[in-house]
Amino acid sequence: MPTPAVTADRLGAWLLKVNPRVTDLGDDPGTALAALTERCVRPGYRLRLVRPGQPVLLWVSGGSRACPPGIWATGTVTGPVVPPEPGARTATLPIAVTALAEPILRTTLRADPRLAGLEVLRAPFGSNPSWVDRHQLAALRQTSAEIRKTAPIGLE
Repeated sequence: MPTPAVTADRLGAWLLKVNPRVTDLGDDPGTALAALTERCVRPGYRLRLVRPGQPVLLWVSGGSRACPPGIWATGTVTGPVVPPEPGARTATLPIAVTALAEPILRTTLRADPRLAGLEVLRAPFGSNPSWVDRHQLAALRQTSAEIRKTAPIGLE
């Protein structure tokens, strides 16, 4: 059996995608993102690693000029994963997030050798949840004072 990509020891933060073609971010993406209290996630081994209090990063996907791809918000998991309803294909992950004053755009992330290997850049069409490892989260914290407020898991 292959070794899972995500382990409790490697996890820095969950990265959850928001598609502006599906989730209306309106004229003020920061306010719309901060109002999100949950994200749909695919059942699988990753959900067994999710714990309240873990850091969360919100990634806006797509190619909108008003909302270019990148990390737009940071926050935490606020409760346990809610299993899928019978017949549903996704579970629900409760979150609380705050929009970044300055999103960290995909172009910036790709240009940083510490962050160019982010799963969301390598596999952009992967399902929620994606993740960043502890070292990538440390690099993001050095890049953004707002992300620095999000405590990494087991790194300090």
